[in-house]
Amino acid sequence: MSTELIETIELPNGLILEIWDYSRSIAIDTDKVELYIRTVIALDPSFFADERHYETTRKHMGESIPFEYRNERTFVAKAQREDVFRQFVDTFKKDTLPYLSKPDFPRRFALSRYRDIVNNPFKYRERP
Repeated sequence: MSTELIETIELPNGLILEIWDYSRSIAIDTDKVELYIRTVIALDPSFFADERHYETTRKHMGESIPFEYRNERTFVAKAQREDVFRQFVDTFKKDTLPYLSKPDFPRRFALSRYRDIVNNPFKYRERP
């Protein structure tokens, strides 16, 4: 599998979004087309109403929280690989990018991670 950074986008809220192509060949005439998008949100105590919530999140997630998005399709004809990938990117930019660009997205995402830690503690371990 080869990975290629396709684009980097600086969002108005300060986040830097990376768009990666994780596509790979799976047979002579077909590919798996995979879009991978990532940004990292620095944890900030101001995101939380209570400092204990910040500390809980930091202990389990670290100083920053990754946001990841994937879209994939298998058994795509090699001739259609680029079109399918471009469609994935265009759909992401149209539907999801406006949400990630909102000024309060980093805070809301951090709060959602805190809620998940509280509601599903079995999924998380404290970091050293």
